[in-house]
Amino acid sequence: MRFSVYQVSRKGGREKNEDRMGYCYTRDSGLFALADGMGGHPEGEVASQLALQTLAAMFQRDAKPVLKDPMRFLHDSIIAGHHQLIRYATEKALIDTPRTTIVACVLQGNTAYWAHCGDSRLYLVRGDKLVARTRDHSYSELQETMSQVVPMNERFNRNVLFTCLGSPGKPVVDTAGPILMQAGDRVLLCSDGLWGSVTDAEIADQLGQRTLADAVPELVEQALRHAGAKSDNVTIIAAEWEAAEDTDSKSGISTQSLGEEVFASTIQAGVVVGDVPTDELDEAEIERSIKEINDAIRRSNEKRSS
Repeated sequence: MRFSVYQVSRKGGREKNEDRMGYCYTRDSGLFALADGMGGHPEGEVASQLALQTLAAMFQRDAKPVLKDPMRFLHDSIIAGHHQLIRYATEKALIDTPRTTIVACVLQGNTAYWAHCGDSRLYLVRGDKLVARTRDHSYSELQETMSQVVPMNERFNRNVLFTCLGSPGKPVVDTAGPILMQAGDRVLLCSDGLWGSVTDAEIADQLGQRTLADAVPELVEQALRHAGAKSDNVTIIAAEWEAAEDTDSKSGISTQSLGEEVFASTIQAGVVVGDVPTDELDEAEIERSIKEINDAIRRSNEKRSS
């Protein structure tokens, strides 16, 4: 497996960056993920971090070195992240649960699978054509879809999500795949800070005309310029599938020499993304959260074997 990856996150006009992103891979499978902690609820940065840590831990458990069922893995690991947030809020006696959106993609063999909850998006671009993108779990997107079937005069709750991780009800998780990939295909995952200020056409054009190392930072800068002083956090992680070895060489990764048990991950706490240090979580909280994730995985394994 060979791919190039490039990622950037900027705080924008917000007090802190509640977006998190990262990727994991084995010799034959790769996981790319992004979460956007939701404002208006406590500890959005904790929500996004825990969601990604859960994904990474379950990927490390299940990718040996491939996932047997990528679609089920994506669904189950996202739901597991939701339960981690509920448990975290209960143990800390929080009045409200930290909440986050999430989007994740698995590249394995010559196919792609993805899943999302909320309005963090995935774009698949082939050449200069937008082949696919996720549909937001928002009332505005729902109304846009319904308007194609029945007339709708009045729009409401334009930016309100009807599902996310950490919500009282069971999250809605949409999955897609398998999608057959071609060499040079590009997958971009982003928070709403990007697509809220940059059009789908602009995203596809940048990805189609430039290298990842040029396109991703330029898209982030466009979003910040368009949104101005009130810009949301803007985060992108993009991967080019089966990229040529001399393309984006600084971000190129080949897994051919990895052993079957080797696992690599960039998903961790307190890292620097782009030029902005993320808010570091308390070390005791990190260790406790990791222990909780591992305990949950252990209990899941015991149930499967019983």
